[in-house]
Amino acid sequence: MTGLPAFSGGAGVPVRELSLVLLAAAVITFFATGLVRTAALAFGAVAIPRERDVHVKPIPRLGGVGMWVGVMAALLFAHQLPALKRGFEFTKDIPAVMVAATIIVLVGIIDDRWGIDALTKFVGQVTAGGVMAVLGLGWLVLYNPFDKTTIVLDPLLSGLVTVLVTAVAINAMNFVDGLDGLAAGLGLIAASASCVFSIGLLQKQGGDVSMYPPLLLAAALAGACLGFLPHNFSPARIFMGDSGSMLIGLMLAAISTGDSGRIPLQLYGTRDVLGLLSPILLVCAVMFIPVLDLLMAIIRRTRSGVGFSTPDKMHLHHRLLEIGHSQRRVVLIIYLWVGVLAFGAVGSSLMEPQLVGPLFAALVLIVFFTTVVPLIREHRRDG
Repeated sequence: MTGLPAFSGGAGVPVRELSLVLLAAAVITFFATGLVRTAALAFGAVAIPRERDVHVKPIPRLGGVGMWVGVMAALLFAHQLPALKRGFEFTKDIPAVMVAATIIVLVGIIDDRWGIDALTKFVGQVTAGGVMAVLGLGWLVLYNPFDKTTIVLDPLLSGLVTVLVTAVAINAMNFVDGLDGLAAGLGLIAASASCVFSIGLLQKQGGDVSMYPPLLLAAALAGACLGFLPHNFSPARIFMGDSGSMLIGLMLAAISTGDSGRIPLQLYGTRDVLGLLSPILLVCAVMFIPVLDLLMAIIRRTRSGVGFSTPDKMHLHHRLLEIGHSQRRVVLIIYLWVGVLAFGAVGSSLMEPQLVGPLFAALVLIVFFTTVVPLIREHRRDG
C-alpha cells in the first residue's frame, strides 16, 4: 500500500482538509469547555464525591457540551471546504449523526444536572440510535465468514442492528468513564484508529465520496477528545459527564456504521475475511475493554442480586488502582491496551497478515511488561 497523497480532491485523500477539521474541533472544544465549566458551576451541574468515586472534591460536569460544540462546529466548517463538501451532498450520514448527537447530549445534560434512572436513559439512547437510522444512517451489509457470503439487511433489520450497536457503544463508554482523562483518551484513540481505517478504504476506492462521512466524523471526534483532554486529564478541572461519554459512544457507533457495507468485494475477494469483516472487527477492538468491563459489571451485579445499573467500585480501573497503580498510570495502561487492539484491527485490514501477526504480538508483550514490571519494582522496593 502506497503512502498517503499530499494533495486533496480528485482521487486523493484530503489530508490537509481533514487535519484542519481535527484542529478546528480541538481548538473550539478547548475554549468552549472553559466556558461550559463556568456555566456548569452556575447551573449546579457538579459531581459531589461518592464512595465509589476516585475524586475527593466537587468537580463540575457537562464537559460533553463543550465536546458537542467542537464536533458540530468542525462539521459545519468541513461543509465549507470544497474538497470535503461532497461528503455532505451524496449521503445523509452526517446530518443524521448531528441530530442524533444533539438528542443524546440533551439526555446527558438532564442526567448530569438532575439525574435520571437507567431505564429513562436507555430509552434516550435507543431514541438517538433510532433517529439516526430513520434519517438514513444504518448498517447495510453483514459479512458471513463461514460460508463467505454477504447478508444485505432490510430497512427494519438495518435499524435494529444500528440501534443495538449504538446502545452497546454508548453504555460501554459510559461505564468506562471513571478516571480523569480515561474516556476522552479512549475516544481519541478509537477515533484516530477509525480515521486511519477510513483513509485506507478511501485510498483503495480511489477517493469514493461515500467514504467521506465516517472519515469526517472520526476527525471531528478525535479533535473534540483532544481539545477536551487538557481540561480532563488528572487532576481534572471538569468531567465530561454522561453528555460526553454518551456522545463519544454514539459517534463511534456512527463511524463504524458508516463504514459498514462500503467495502466492495472486488477490492478484497470473498476469501479475505479480515478485510470484509474489518468494520465489525474495528468496533470489537476499540470497544473490547469498555464492553468487557460492562459485561463483567452486569454478571457481577446479577450474581449479587442487584440491578445491573447499580453502581459499584469494582470496575477495571478500580481493580488496577487496588493492585497498586496510580491513577495516571491506570489511564495510560488502558490507553495502551485499547491502542494495541484498535490499531491491530486496522492493521489486519490494511497490512499483509505476515506483518500484522509479529507486530501485534510484540506490542502486546510491550504493554504487558508496561503493566506488570512497575508493580514488581514497587513491591521489591516496599519489601
